[in-house]
Amino acid sequence: MTNLEKKATTLREWIIRSLAASGSGHPGGSLSAIDILTLLYYQEMDITLNNYDQKDRDHFVLSKGHAAPALYSVLADKGFFPKEDLLELRKFGGHLQGHPDRLKTYGVDTSSGSLGQGLSIANGLALAQRLDGIQKKVYILLGDGELQEGQIWEAAMTAAHYKLNNVIAFVDNNGLQIDGTNNEVMKVDEIGKKFEAFNWNVLKAEGHDFTSLTKAVQKAKTLEDSPTVIICNTFKGKGVSFMEDQVGWHGKAPSAEEAEKALAELKEAF
Repeated sequence: MTNLEKKATTLREWIIRSLAASGSGHPGGSLSAIDILTLLYYQEMDITLNNYDQKDRDHFVLSKGHAAPALYSVLADKGFFPKEDLLELRKFGGHLQGHPDRLKTYGVDTSSGSLGQGLSIANGLALAQRLDGIQKKVYILLGDGELQEGQIWEAAMTAAHYKLNNVIAFVDNNGLQIDGTNNEVMKVDEIGKKFEAFNWNVLKAEGHDFTSLTKAVQKAKTLEDSPTVIICNTFKGKGVSFMEDQVGWHGKAPSAEEAEKALAELKEAF
């Protein structure tokens, strides 16, 4: 097991603990996205506790804000706030809201949760970097079900029009959303062809394979003139056998017994 794989497994444990303590939240999409966040925060992005208050750094937008437990686990591990705070997820008076709030949680670049808005925000950050002469990137994580939102495609058109090659988007393509499969609710395939039609660079990666993800990100960093999207094949609930590819775990927190079972599985991975 590589260092990144070990880190992602540890972060999965914190996701399960925080959701079990909360009694509500979204495990499925948090677990499907955590490998992408692990790669970005521990290898690819220039975002640290030391440079966070500076302009000259990368930015990250979690557009699928319901995956907040994944982002919170990373930020706590990186030292932005105490890990013990993760057990206060969604608690009254706590700073870890059900969806990220940049005014409450240090380390959150963008408040999110109302799906479809994140790419527009990423465009704004990217344009601001250009105006300030900053040679950094804006990374954004989208849900595949989120692509059903029309604002995404308005923002996609905008990013291409302004040639925002500093925007690198990831699609957590797990095929499921709260009401069923994407194909049942509102078919979004072929995702790559849609972005190509909007003049984006399109790459693909296996979303739980760090070698595949690394190759895609490194390639994206070299592309010029257009924004890039990396479509990542993932599994809802990845890492916990009874949650994997199960739509029912989109927005249901594990019970104490279920959490214990999940944590035992994750410990076996080591």
